[in-house]
Amino acid sequence: MLLIGNGKVITRDEARPIIDNGCIAVEGNKIIEIGLTKDLKEKYSSARFMDAKGRLIMPGFINTHMHYYSTFARGMANDSPAATKFSDILKGLWWRLDKTLTLEDVYYSAIGPMIDGVKNGVTTVFDHHASPYAITGSLFKIAEAAESIGIRSNLCYETSDRDGEKIALEGITENVDFIKHCNKKNDDMLKGMFGLHASMTISDSTLEKCMDSISGLDAGFHVHTAEGIEDVEDCKAKYGMGIVERWNKSGVLSPKTIAVHCIHISEKEMDMLKEKDAIVVHNPESNMGNAVGASPILEMHKKGILLGLGTDGYTSDMMESYKVGNIIHKHVKCDSTVAWGEIPEMLFQNNRKITERFISNPVGILKQGALADIIIVDYNPPTPINENNINSHLLFGINGRFVDTTIINGKVVMEDRKLVSIDEEKIMAKSRELARDVWIRF
Repeated sequence: MLLIGNGKVITRDEARPIIDNGCIAVEGNKIIEIGLTKDLKEKYSSARFMDAKGRLIMPGFINTHMHYYSTFARGMANDSPAATKFSDILKGLWWRLDKTLTLEDVYYSAIGPMIDGVKNGVTTVFDHHASPYAITGSLFKIAEAAESIGIRSNLCYETSDRDGEKIALEGITENVDFIKHCNKKNDDMLKGMFGLHASMTISDSTLEKCMDSISGLDAGFHVHTAEGIEDVEDCKAKYGMGIVERWNKSGVLSPKTIAVHCIHISEKEMDMLKEKDAIVVHNPESNMGNAVGASPILEMHKKGILLGLGTDGYTSDMMESYKVGNIIHKHVKCDSTVAWGEIPEMLFQNNRKITERFISNPVGILKQGALADIIIVDYNPPTPINENNINSHLLFGINGRFVDTTIINGKVVMEDRKLVSIDEEKIMAKSRELARDVWIRF
């Protein structure tokens, strides 16, 4: 048994939002009790006590859209012509990079950002993978990396027609095989979704095959939706409708489907997302970096669409997305009063709700019976913290590297900024070696 105490517990539980000098009792992979440090130390006197030393004790962060495979692009020289539109970025960088990856590359391009995530207090990640010349077994390789680190994961393969029918079919098979594996395993640490790239790279024929393949799997789709205006123009030219309309007509939308980005969508399409109770994940840093526009998050929020927050491979630090999500909508709307409530709701409440659509137990909240995903944050506030201002303290006071300790599923993965049972130096050295080879092949 483990006690994490002597800290300010930020529970994210409306019944008891903050506990001063609080303590959490963990047995196995779950929280069995929360209370005052003095009381729980007396009750569980034989348990190991982890002293938070007055720091913040919080639920681990959840990232609902990530691209691990993008890791080896960091620092890479790119000889493609300068991008003038979003499709140039896809063709000149990402669709060149993914073709170079071997299964070993897939493993190391995943395990690196997993380590980075743990060091930034991220305990759950939804990843969207692509490696068209190393598809079969790729999700299982990422799962292997996730197990070695101990990070909660939801994985999918990016089905696409852009590399031909054979590769598209292989992507479908990888998704199906992995989802079946996860369903059989029935472990909240590992789940699968059915990945699709985007409307402009998926024909009706392939989409129909995907719909047939997902039938009976109790899984949803994870798909880029209206990220770039070219995707929308392509959909309207080919099918006479918007992308969300196409997904809706084809049966893609469901409560277990994540429609990523949703930047260029109509009000009618927002209503479709709400009607099907589909999930939308916002990635503000990536959207700004790719110059694709700002998602109408505020409008979707008003309609009651379940909105999550991700990083899209841009970073492993959810606090970066939190900060940029707060300011991008103020900037676009020329209104300093917006996004104060919507963005923290997405990160601290909705990412939890999204994750719980795929697993059996509560997560992202500190209460009895929840999965023990817990972080200690080294923050000594210059002003008082209370339940009404905690989100403001986090927005202006910390980033991911303030995380001192990360516990996932009851297991201490990082303590005092040191990874436990993980040889980071060896992993990163091997990653750099493989990345150099990828750069040569790029």
